[in-house]
Amino acid sequence: MANNTPLQAPGHMGVDYEMRVDFDRLRKYRIRRAKESLNSSDCGAFLLFDFYNIRYTTQSWVGGALGDKMTRYALLTRDGEPMLWDFGSAVRHHKLYSPWLKVENNRPGMLGMRGAVAPSAGLMESAIKEIKGLLEDAGVAHLPVGVDIVEPAFLFEMQRQGLTVVDCQQEMLDARLIKNQDEIMLLNQAAAMVDGVYQNIVDVLKPGIRENEIVALANKRLYEMGSDQVEAINAISGERCNPHPHNFTDRLIRPGDQAFFDIIHSFNGYRTCYYRTFAVGSSTPSQRDAYTKAREWMDAAIDAVKVGTDTAAIAKVWPKAEEFGFDSELAAFGLQFGHGLGLGLHERPIISRLNSLDNPIEIRPGMVFALETYCPASDGVSAARIEEEVVVTDSGVHILTKFPAQELFVANPY
Repeated sequence: MANNTPLQAPGHMGVDYEMRVDFDRLRKYRIRRAKESLNSSDCGAFLLFDFYNIRYTTQSWVGGALGDKMTRYALLTRDGEPMLWDFGSAVRHHKLYSPWLKVENNRPGMLGMRGAVAPSAGLMESAIKEIKGLLEDAGVAHLPVGVDIVEPAFLFEMQRQGLTVVDCQQEMLDARLIKNQDEIMLLNQAAAMVDGVYQNIVDVLKPGIRENEIVALANKRLYEMGSDQVEAINAISGERCNPHPHNFTDRLIRPGDQAFFDIIHSFNGYRTCYYRTFAVGSSTPSQRDAYTKAREWMDAAIDAVKVGTDTAAIAKVWPKAEEFGFDSELAAFGLQFGHGLGLGLHERPIISRLNSLDNPIEIRPGMVFALETYCPASDGVSAARIEEEVVVTDSGVHILTKFPAQELFVANPY
């Protein structure tokens, strides 16, 4: 991203009169980053089951019901092109519409659907024999194989067949850490969609509507606007705000409630995590005070984001767990919090007092992460929750989340 170019959220389709997302450039960038990470490791290959790592290396996506079945996998060797094992007819589809993958590198795969077919059926055994043969052909079978996530039965079978297995999730997360201009544009477009959904929420946020109705509205609008996955909508109101339950119910929203929402979805794979807090009709001094504190903590965190500093500098500006009612940083984890955004919801860097003070990560240009703050109110039930998504550049920090949040927003005031 050039320093003199504004961040774009240009729309959903390519056009001939503007430079928008260049998907070919994006694909080449991602596979280059993954290859560099592999070649700087001790591994001869990465065997990937994590859906986001599969998408990053093969530029393929099959979501929905198959997202947690551990049946898709990809193999990346030092000098080879990525190979993909996919579900049934998806293989034929990739051969027709994904020309960046060699035809012969699209293969059908089936390992048991998380144990629904028992390992004794031999599917894992035969799959690993095939993989081992490919590693031998590539001349890397004597080197460790990096695996990101794995079913125990698959791991044991790899070891039984003589393969040395090590963790490569760290290397893949490092590869995904720095976003190029296309990833940043997709993240910005995803955030712009949520900007609009918050306007829809404000319009209906009145006494008598239920939390689950807000969730339904947000899902509908996001899919209408082109989201490819709505991962979660948290809707939390009234006495449910404190403690923060991280979910939604069928609770009726009432006059004077404080309510906050988290909208997590993806556009072309790139995700949002975007909280906003509202008062319904009116607000109390206690609610406003809590919001002011949460905003101060947020602004201090944003001010601490500078190239060359580290995540400890951000975590230090947040209050200790005991200062807002928790016994330990572990018990308060996720409330004063930062996390990378990309194909995954929680990428690097993870920022909190729990881990960042002793294990800081350097802040670098091209990082994109969300910062979250939470402050319980003195009334014992209300609370404020704010989240901003930031892009780090050499010229400073850019905020992707645009819906107003400097002051407590009163929806539909009386």
